[in-house]
Amino acid sequence: MNLPKIKHSMNLSLTEKLLNFFLLLSGLAIFTIHFFKEMLVPPYEIEETKKQMYDFGLKSLPIVGTMGIIIGFVLALQSYFILEPFGATDFIPASVGISILREFAPILTALLFAGRVSSGIGAEIGSMKVTEQIDAMEVSGTNPFKFLVVTRVIATTFILPLLTIYVIFISLLGSFLALLIEEQMNLIYFFNSVTSFLDLGDISAGLIKTFFFGFIVGIVGAFQGYTTEGGTVGVGRSTTTSVVISSLLILLVDMILVKISMIL
Repeated sequence: MNLPKIKHSMNLSLTEKLLNFFLLLSGLAIFTIHFFKEMLVPPYEIEETKKQMYDFGLKSLPIVGTMGIIIGFVLALQSYFILEPFGATDFIPASVGISILREFAPILTALLFAGRVSSGIGAEIGSMKVTEQIDAMEVSGTNPFKFLVVTRVIATTFILPLLTIYVIFISLLGSFLALLIEEQMNLIYFFNSVTSFLDLGDISAGLIKTFFFGFIVGIVGAFQGYTTEGGTVGVGRSTTTSVVISSLLILLVDMILVKISMIL
């Protein structure tokens, strides 16, 4: 797999920076194509994939759960102060529920996941790259791309939707707590109000795109780690770049998918 070389310097001209950007995109595209080729060819590292899913999922639960309950609480509280003067507080559970399911839970979970997991993948694989552990794996007969990249990308692709479902429930709980404090809303009434306004499109629109987000987190982190150069400085650069690129791609893909869902 021949990937384009990207210049790393503080004194690059605007033309060189633009060239670097297009080289990065082309390199990521080549890397992604190679991923799908390797993914379809046995042997399949099932145990390593399960291990990575467990690590990514379990270690992300506290931070995404904390974010979820805060987002739900704040969103309901803000909605209450806006709608209460108009006597429209009965619409808060439905409006908050739709907002959480369709946008807030998927996008915020993905961005937080990118900050924690994509940087970790980039740092881990980057460290192995600069210390020549990847070369040692090739010498020993192990396919490093399949073991290090394919397993992690599959793990992030399928664990992020599960984390998003968890965040949805935690966010709704946070919303209920806010409304309980403000106007002593009943739990059964709250969830009946939420579910009565939801349909399959609201649920699927939010969850389907998390598979794309999870793939982005894994592939960008692995790409940055696999192309790391320059020792420990390069590892730090790969870690930072992984978060920036994956976050930007998540936002861009979200914008495209929202537009597609509106058309459909």
